[in-house]
Amino acid sequence: MKTLYISDLDGTLLRSDARTSEYTIQTINALVDRGMLFSYATARSYLTASKVTAGLRTDLPLVVYNGAALVDGRDGSPMLKNFFGGEVREVLADLSAKGVYPLVYAFVDGKEKISYIPARCTPGMTNFLDSRKGDIRTRPVADEEGLRQGEIFYLTCIDEKARLEPLYEKYREKYHCVFQREIYTKEQWLEIMPLEASKSRAVLQLQRLLSCDRLVVFGDGANDADMFAVADEAYAVENAATDLKARATAVIGGNDGDGVARWLEEHYRG
Repeated sequence: MKTLYISDLDGTLLRSDARTSEYTIQTINALVDRGMLFSYATARSYLTASKVTAGLRTDLPLVVYNGAALVDGRDGSPMLKNFFGGEVREVLADLSAKGVYPLVYAFVDGKEKISYIPARCTPGMTNFLDSRKGDIRTRPVADEEGLRQGEIFYLTCIDEKARLEPLYEKYREKYHCVFQREIYTKEQWLEIMPLEASKSRAVLQLQRLLSCDRLVVFGDGANDADMFAVADEAYAVENAATDLKARATAVIGGNDGDGVARWLEEHYRG
């Protein structure tokens, strides 16, 4: 029986310093050499994910941007896109009417960009952008028209909970929304994606692509819940959210103790 193993990154495969430990890298690489089919599903882009997993074997396609895209693990080139249509312009207009100006992820002229209006940035957005100084994707624009350009696939709003929660309630059924505090900065985030863009959809696309019979996943947060729902086995790390632990097949060691790698080392029999 052919099994695909998928792990979330932040809070799950990565330690609290947002890095992959040497033990995890060596253990997973050794199991991949023995034939294990391993990939990851993350809210990160390929660019930032590849930096924090440097040294990890990623020969298989990867799920990035919470399932908005499936990319080649070797070079990050898009393989499957779950993007917005033209209706996203109406969402952007509604957000701006409420005083919310998101980071807009899109392919503009064929290049991946993160568009934002500098004058409209919240402190949380500024901190996020400052942490990515030198990122060639950042694209400051003058106005709302600049935010609407390109093939849009991801909106990230970083603002006060009271401002974002009504928007989450409004759009949670129409789009794939994730409303949670960011794991490192504790800022309140609202992420809005096409309904088709989810970790669950993307991991199932990958499972079909690889003709795997079973799906085993690992996670820690709210954006892993849909992935847990479609897996044959789903394991929450010890530091996971309580709600996710309730959905899990079992709870394993925490991220700072390399829980995923230790579980794989013990249970993989390929």
